[in-house]
Amino acid sequence: MGIPKKGSRKITVDGENFIWLIRRKATYGQTDFGMGLNIAVEHAEGTGSKLVILTDKPHPKDWATTEVKPVVPSEVASWINQAIKAGWQPKKSGKPFEFIVNS
Repeated sequence: MGIPKKGSRKITVDGENFIWLIRRKATYGQTDFGMGLNIAVEHAEGTGSKLVILTDKPHPKDWATTEVKPVVPSEVASWINQAIKAGWQPKKSGKPFEFIVNS
């Protein structure tokens, strides 16, 4: 299943087009255990494996969040580049590639 177009954002990294999305509603783990934001990324063509970026940034809807640290497109572009260098192949089908980042 691909990333829904509604609420997703477009980004170009090294001449390749991608779409990315942050879930609007916090998950149970994010609200009760302080787990960070997860960002889903896929190639704009919709084929290939998905990238799941696991961050340490708190979800804005986490009840314990006192300071919101927004995710900006330049960070997402950098993380996509790092994930590709770490082995993510956006045009090759397969399981979602999880990539952990610390801000």
